[in-house]
Amino acid sequence: MVKVGVVGGTGYAGAELLRILARHSEVELCAITSRKEAGAAVADRFAHLRGSVDLRFSDPGATDLSRCDVVFFATPRGIAMEQAPRLVEAGVRVIALGSDFRLKDLAEWQKWYGMPHRSPKLAEEAVYGLPEMNREQIRKARVVGTPGCYATVVQLGFLPLVEADVVDAGHLIADAKSGVSGAGRKAQLHILFSEAADNFKAYGLEGHRHLPEILQGLGGAARRQVAVTFIPHLTPMIRGIHATLYARLTREVDVQSLFERRFGQEPFVDVLPAGSQPDTRSVRGANECRMAVHRPGGGDMVVVLAVIDNLMKGASGQAVQCMNIMFGLPETKGLEMLALVP
Repeated sequence: MVKVGVVGGTGYAGAELLRILARHSEVELCAITSRKEAGAAVADRFAHLRGSVDLRFSDPGATDLSRCDVVFFATPRGIAMEQAPRLVEAGVRVIALGSDFRLKDLAEWQKWYGMPHRSPKLAEEAVYGLPEMNREQIRKARVVGTPGCYATVVQLGFLPLVEADVVDAGHLIADAKSGVSGAGRKAQLHILFSEAADNFKAYGLEGHRHLPEILQGLGGAARRQVAVTFIPHLTPMIRGIHATLYARLTREVDVQSLFERRFGQEPFVDVLPAGSQPDTRSVRGANECRMAVHRPGGGDMVVVLAVIDNLMKGASGQAVQCMNIMFGLPETKGLEMLALVP
């Protein structure tokens, strides 16, 4: 059994992580910390976990996480990089769902996240937790930083094209729409029901913090610098991301076959038959990226439609996928759930 601790179990990603781990047959949940909720029963705060999670939230300052095999950080930026060094030194492996260990360029990290990075050595060592790109590195990693939700779907959608060097990687366009749970479990004006319901709008046109990790990942896959115009949108739904990705071909290729070959052995990427159009409800509650590839009018523009659940493949599901790889478990363990329809 893998002994697991969770730091920050009160947000949407933390609650989703607990839902998965509670039914994972190879996991023993040892501790769930929350400074605000310390002493409260987890099931009292999340009724859907009644009968499955019997622990109480504990104060992070008074909890010995060194007895765990792995600790997940589902926390705001800055917390994982403060606490991870002591855990790693004690032999505990760390999976951070937040931004702390996603970027290698720490000047760029400070620019986007507004604080200096306080654990540069671990940041240099950390592996970017996108299994479809870094599976072997994840297997041996002591620290994994899982991707942002937008970064996951955009990178997976463009990956076969930039790896094969068949598109103009200097002019990629990502038009992505997310449900409001992507903003987190907090009180902010733009995600109030009366603001977000029956509404649709773009945001982050001046730049979004998932962009640098998209450029980092796709640049590594392309083995050269890439450029992506990335525009996110907020949609009036709770969970899910739909990305429409545009790239211009630079040489003739059967793009359907290219995607099928690249992802044919991937357990959590589903390339639909030619002419298909994935929708977000087909992945709701599942650790799946479902995509379809098109060439409108048979021209040189490739359009990739890709969908994920932002709390599953975009966050907690992907984190558990990484844990399975790190501990030599079947990659799909605990993640076999199908999407919820309707």
